[in-house]
Amino acid sequence: MKKFYLSLLASALLSIVILGWLIDAFSQQTHHTEDEFALQSKILMGFSQQIIAQPLDKRVRFTQNLAEQFSLPLTYRATQSLALPASLLTQMRAPGGLILEDQQGFYLLYTNTQLSPFHLKLRLEKLHQQEQHNDMLLTLLFYAGLCVFMGFIIAPLANRLGVVNDAAKKFAVGDLSARIKVSHFTYIKDVERTFNRMASQIEKLLDENKLMASSLSHDIRTPIACLRFGLDAAIDCHDEDKIKHYLARMESDLDQMESMLKSYLAFATLEQQANQLTYSNTLMNDYLATIINQLAPKLANQTIDLELVSDNENLTADLHWLARAITNLLNNACDFAHSRIVLTAKRQGHIITFIVEDDGPGIAQQNWHKVFSPFFQEQNHRNRADQSYGLGLAIVAKVADWHHGTIKLGKSERLGGACFTLKIHNHEQM
Repeated sequence: MKKFYLSLLASALLSIVILGWLIDAFSQQTHHTEDEFALQSKILMGFSQQIIAQPLDKRVRFTQNLAEQFSLPLTYRATQSLALPASLLTQMRAPGGLILEDQQGFYLLYTNTQLSPFHLKLRLEKLHQQEQHNDMLLTLLFYAGLCVFMGFIIAPLANRLGVVNDAAKKFAVGDLSARIKVSHFTYIKDVERTFNRMASQIEKLLDENKLMASSLSHDIRTPIACLRFGLDAAIDCHDEDKIKHYLARMESDLDQMESMLKSYLAFATLEQQANQLTYSNTLMNDYLATIINQLAPKLANQTIDLELVSDNENLTADLHWLARAITNLLNNACDFAHSRIVLTAKRQGHIITFIVEDDGPGIAQQNWHKVFSPFFQEQNHRNRADQSYGLGLAIVAKVADWHHGTIKLGKSERLGGACFTLKIHNHEQM
């Protein structure tokens, strides 16, 4: 919008300057004082011929008689009384005389060889009505031209606002794929891009909500069926030991349902955390060492060796959520690694890259683009982890997005298993 305001202001100033110059030029071309008083000049020339025909001692009286007879402000005066430069005195001898302007208006001066050293002076009356008419016409032309100039500026804006309005209407009636094709020649490019980001975010949230509702309704059926079976069995059974066994199984199913609901609800509220990120600074070596120490019991239990390769650079990010993303990647690697995991951290400019590799069986290439979707789980050997709901990698993808980064999956060339690459922007450089 800043571009629009500047363009509007610049266009208004430019249009005023150009129109003012054009109208002034037009006014000067169409308005000539000599043409306007041509009749009075001819009359004065005729009077001068009559005055010249009079004796020198009677010219003053004869001029007064002409002025009274024709009701004209005509006078006969000495030329030396005029404080005029030589150039203007010369123009007084030209046919038509010299027209000058003072506070009272215009007046006409004329002399020649026969009149010298005297001259005739005729006060001129300007046609005020014509002046007002011309001024009104020029004013109307100015505002009309200004409207045309501003129309050239406003028309593209109105057109782009119409495009935004059409896209918003389509989105409002359920067409979630409606987007604005951003034009390079627009004043509201930021608004159009913001609309597209908003539409994408809403579409993503709705898709996730639908997927979560579908997954939850599907996943919760198994523990509910187990509860129903255990309850029916406990009611029909008269053996106290078996009843206790059924109740213990039912408690386990309830624990599974509770864990499932907590995971789903936690994921559903993740978007609220995006506006509550808290950035702080630390050294990567100490930060990653702390995360690895938290996983030490699991690594020791599964006899997995975790190697850390890190530049001891400054890291500025939301350390809590970044730690959770890295922990999810390491937990995923622990679940499927045979004996070794490598965590690599490096910084290049304002980009920090974390790479987690394992020597496990890897992930099928056709699923590489799916593993970061919520609730996705491979239906094969990678589902070893207990109480896994397919949310760990989805959370990693969200944390990467919050930090204006990316998360990608590939195959480790060094270990042969999965290779996850998490890239984030170092916040202090942004």
